[in-house]
Amino acid sequence: MRALTEIEQHRLEKLERLRARGESPYPNRTQRTHSIAAALHDFSQAVADGSDPHDSGISATLCGRLRSVRTMGKLAFAHIEDGSGRIQLLLRADVLGVERLKEFEADFDLGDIVQVEGTLLSTRTGETTLNTCVLRMLAKSISPLPAPKGVDEDGERKVYSAFDNAEARYRERYADLAINEPVRDIFRTRARVVQELRVFLDERDFLEVETPVLQPIYGGAAARPFSTHHNQLHQDLFLRISFELYLKRLLVGGFERVYEIGRDFRNEGVSLTHNPEFTQLEFYWAYADYQDVMQMTEQMVAYVAEKVTGGTTVTYQGRQLNFKPPWARCSLREVVAEHSGIDYGDYPTADGLAEVMREKGHNPRPAVTRGKLIERLFTHYVESQLVQPTFVFDYPRDISPLAKSTESDPEVVERFEVFIAGLELCNAFTELNDPLDQEQRFAQMGRDGSNDSGDVHPMDTDYLQAMSYGMPPNGGFGMGVDRLVMLLTDQRSIREVIFFPHLRTKE
Repeated sequence: MRALTEIEQHRLEKLERLRARGESPYPNRTQRTHSIAAALHDFSQAVADGSDPHDSGISATLCGRLRSVRTMGKLAFAHIEDGSGRIQLLLRADVLGVERLKEFEADFDLGDIVQVEGTLLSTRTGETTLNTCVLRMLAKSISPLPAPKGVDEDGERKVYSAFDNAEARYRERYADLAINEPVRDIFRTRARVVQELRVFLDERDFLEVETPVLQPIYGGAAARPFSTHHNQLHQDLFLRISFELYLKRLLVGGFERVYEIGRDFRNEGVSLTHNPEFTQLEFYWAYADYQDVMQMTEQMVAYVAEKVTGGTTVTYQGRQLNFKPPWARCSLREVVAEHSGIDYGDYPTADGLAEVMREKGHNPRPAVTRGKLIERLFTHYVESQLVQPTFVFDYPRDISPLAKSTESDPEVVERFEVFIAGLELCNAFTELNDPLDQEQRFAQMGRDGSNDSGDVHPMDTDYLQAMSYGMPPNGGFGMGVDRLVMLLTDQRSIREVIFFPHLRTKE
């Protein structure tokens, strides 16, 4: 165990005094009768019905974390907080007992979790208060929670927190949550976002399903997997990078509308918008195409925004975002031409496009595909310019191996991405359902093992077998839930919306 600080040693001494009195610092059970919110509601209702606010007769046993203490001789005031709210405690020697009040002052600290029993009243200042007659320790706090500190600088009062450093907050998220109500609110909103996504899809007859997290063959996205080994099966397995190939197997099996909300894992970089594990929503819709999915996407996001925030307009990093449909729509070709000055349609080969990019100061790597070059142009010139929700559609075939080609051009596929405030929110296709074409594309990508770039995706022969039985035409969709939460809670970093984001090991 780590060495304890002087304050922690002092609190341990208090813990031992509790035990010496026969008082467990960590009892097994509680007797809570109300949440704080419920107690406040009952009191307000009683007063509204005519009860004396100074003698309501409403009794309650509450539990919560001790947040403040102010002693005044034969009485003390304190505040406790639970998951529903905060309430003031009045601790009087003539009610609680002289000795118990002394024990409270000597052995109870901020951060302790306590149980209190008493009757509710309103003070002269109008604050609803529990006149406490019984006090009990539930969990002694040995380590003090980080607390704001006030400093006078140049005639101005400034308040600093021990958790002003974001990394410290992420490493001890439990303490961050314990002291920062706004952080708890972010995660309440996150839960609401997931809930409303489910409601939206369930009401449209989509079936929520679960697909394997450990997969013998990874696929569905261009990403590096995490790998492990199953000892009994003598088999290498991979944490999924996408749900896609398994969800589309279910379409073959006769389910026409399926979705999954869960974790994906990608062995890649960490940034403001990337975490190695993240929450994804994917759905697949038989007999629909990317135009149908486009319409449903804007409806779904607007629905969630309105349910969670109360409207379809939100503020994100100082900018007003309007989620009300219809959203802007533009082809990849036209938006790249507009912002870069390069119409890649005029350059049908990778070499030709690379040359014109060099003239503009780019230095593309040798042997990069034309689709990758186009992707680079988009990222460099366009992505950050797309503030309001925008559909960008019709992508190169060579970077979209699971999407169906357009009827007018076999080298362009029916695919869209949504960009909001410079963030890629989602990706969707008219899904390829031709098993012969799919096998050829997999081989072209190196999924047959011919690609020696290090990003090898093995050929998924079982998925091809499923397709060969007949997969209905369908539209598919994938969205990073974390990024949607970022937009709806005005958070710049994905780490702010993930309870326990991945960090380097602390040295």
